[in-house]
Amino acid sequence: MYPCQNTDLVHAPLADWAQLRGDSIAIQHGQETLTFAQLHGAVMQRANTLRHAQAPATVLVSQALPIADRLVDFLGIISSGRCAAVGDADWPPAVLQAVLRTLPQTAADLPTPQPTSAFYVGYTSGSTGTPKGFARHHQSWTSSFWACLEAFGPQAGGRILAPGNDSHSLFLFGMLFGLWSGAGVVVQTRFSAAAVLETLRNGRTPCLVAVPSQLLLLLEVAKHRGLAPIQEVRLIMVSGSRWIRARTPELRGLFPDARIIEFYGASETSFIAWMDSHESIPASVVGRPFHNVELQIRDPDEDGVGLIYVRSPMLFMDYVGGAEDDDTAALRDGDWLCVRDLGYRDAQGQLCLVGRQNRMLVTKGKNLFPEELETVLATHPAVANASVQGVSDPLRGMQVVAILQWNPNLSVELPTPLQLSAWCCQRLEGYKSPRQYFVCQSWPLTASGKTDHRALAQSLQPHCGGTATPDVSCLTLLR
Repeated sequence: MYPCQNTDLVHAPLADWAQLRGDSIAIQHGQETLTFAQLHGAVMQRANTLRHAQAPATVLVSQALPIADRLVDFLGIISSGRCAAVGDADWPPAVLQAVLRTLPQTAADLPTPQPTSAFYVGYTSGSTGTPKGFARHHQSWTSSFWACLEAFGPQAGGRILAPGNDSHSLFLFGMLFGLWSGAGVVVQTRFSAAAVLETLRNGRTPCLVAVPSQLLLLLEVAKHRGLAPIQEVRLIMVSGSRWIRARTPELRGLFPDARIIEFYGASETSFIAWMDSHESIPASVVGRPFHNVELQIRDPDEDGVGLIYVRSPMLFMDYVGGAEDDDTAALRDGDWLCVRDLGYRDAQGQLCLVGRQNRMLVTKGKNLFPEELETVLATHPAVANASVQGVSDPLRGMQVVAILQWNPNLSVELPTPLQLSAWCCQRLEGYKSPRQYFVCQSWPLTASGKTDHRALAQSLQPHCGGTATPDVSCLTLLR
């Protein structure tokens, strides 16, 4: 499906779909459904309520609502000309109040929304522990929708399964894309691998948006249950963190007719680069830039590695509530934006990502990017997650330490430190191998579901002469 007109506003095609295919399912949540006609009616009702109530310019979506109702709330807010802020139900009260203080509370009469009007404030983890707000305008996401159709073809215009929380911008993007395109979307309140597999097998949801950890769980459940291949899936879009390409053959075996796409981007940039997943492609490669993205590698070192700057119509507007002072905030230079990722272009013109600027370690006089080593460790069958940290060392500058979470469905013996180091040395230069290994089974995650490397670094302090932080999990030294 493709929208007919008014495509520069995220919500505008809903009116067309309500007329053209009003009886078709727009949102499915378990056994509950909303047709496009019902969705459009509910959205207009919410928008009118906000207009008459003279609500503030930015309204926080209620996380107390079921997810389908949250989508109605979101679309109603933006249809009224306002901006919808999407928080996280897991925020403690103090964090929620801190976020609310950054949003305008004064009632506002707003003009008709325009393509460059702010429509969405999302949140990522900030370096201070307070969520970092970022604002997007309509055109930044509608440009992303068109880029998705342009790059991935007609399969991207099929009904989408987005099995994650709307507080994660990847899943919210998938939900809104399915509604904008007219194909519809299937949502889950909480991720369930069994429910996802059942939904995909029924054949009415040919497109899946997922993060790597979800795909690994799908593989585990399918293997445990001895499930037959699911031939109804046509497209799998993977993002959020690095996919372990050694598992691509297994994923292809489970979904033999699906095109498996990996894409690289950020909350501040939307899409940057993409590629068809294949096990033979090095882990550093993230693909070619989308057709409307320009790239620059600035201040490269002798290996050509520098900061990745992006220029495209899909960039965010600005941070909200002073988050631009965060040491992880993006860098701006006119129309160009950098999210502090380091990388290079290879001989084929593909973008290669080596890591984040603020995570780079120097050991034995050489640069080490933790993400590269974490990817190698995560390919070990005993390892579910890995976090690589640097500990001060007067001889080496930094001693490389790895914190691991064991695979809960372990089918192999636990490796020793010597065996883990051998695993790393077979795949990387020797200086990149960790000097020590710690185990943490209560793995901390950020609000967006990624490994909380900062919390794990704090948990290392008592092992390095520092003091323990009371709210972090204890580590066990692997011997």
